Amino acid sequence: MSFPESESNAQALVVVPAAPARGSRPREISPGEQTWRAIARVLRCLDAVRDGRIWYVLLSTFAASGLLLAMAQSAFAKGQNAWGAVQGGLALFTAFYGANAAGWLTMQSARGVDDATIEQALRMALTRAHRLLLMLPLLMAMAAVLGAAIALLLWVSRLPVLGPLIYTLVVPLAVVAAGGAALAATAVLVPLSAPAIWAGLTSWQTLRWLVRVVRHRLAMAAILVSALSLVVGLVGGLVTFIVVLGGQVFAAASAAMGMAVSRDIVLAGLFGYGLRGLRIENMAPELLPYAHAALIGGGVVFAMALVLPALVYLRGVAEVHLILGDSLDGAPSDGPAP
Repeated sequence: MSFPESESNAQALVVVPAAPARGSRPREISPGEQTWRAIARVLRCLDAVRDGRIWYVLLSTFAASGLLLAMAQSAFAKGQNAWGAVQGGLALFTAFYGANAAGWLTMQSARGVDDATIEQALRMALTRAHRLLLMLPLLMAMAAVLGAAIALLLWVSRLPVLGPLIYTLVVPLAVVAAGGAALAATAVLVPLSAPAIWAGLTSWQTLRWLVRVVRHRLAMAAILVSALSLVVGLVGGLVTFIVVLGGQVFAAASAAMGMAVSRDIVLAGLFGYGLRGLRIENMAPELLPYAHAALIGGGVVFAMALVLPALVYLRGVAEVHLILGDSLDGAPSDGPAP
């Protein structure tokens, strides 16, 4: 005699989805829907403000390069031009490689790699960031070729008989070529060169990838970069509003408490200015330490205000690079150093 199985041993009911009808095709995504999805993906750049590693790298970069730049200005003021040039070069070196280290971290974050370390970012910057510098002569050569071609056409247009006819043809060609080159430079070449280097491409591979984007995805790149610029501008506007309003309130509160630190000194610190140009000779000696403290504390706020839009921008261009890379099948993703 058999008994039915208990409920604990009963097999679970498995619901099998119905197979698609024969001959049916999956719904194709329209180009407009693809563009909106890409713009929504660009908005992920706001997630960068929660990444403490990139905060640390950018704050350290801004602090170190700002200190070196201030030292260079002081050296030039004292007539120590050679020492000032060295310190100025170190400031540029720190800013360039520090920004590239932060950019590499944002690229890894955009790819979903969360275990990248600051040490790896610094190593990458020191070994790969020079590829971006190698891009400059290539891009300058392309611009020179375009300028020479337009100049040659204008020179041919000066011929006595055929000149006006040739000039009629040169006008639309030159206008479209110059305008297209300007659009390609602002939407592709300038913002997307560094992300390609962060992704591991060599200088030559980066140039080839940028040319492919210009040929096949220029409109999409322009839309995405414009959306990113709007987001960065909004973030910068919000940061400026917070800093200015907070500075006004803090200056009023300090005056109400008898600190006698003027509003100009507080705002000078918040916007990265020093005591130069401010009238502090009439300030009481016991208030000078508070003025210096206001400048130092305001400098911290100024650095953070710079970091926020920079974080959003770096993550945004990384997202744009990945979006365009996904839309261009077969684009290289890595390569050996040049």
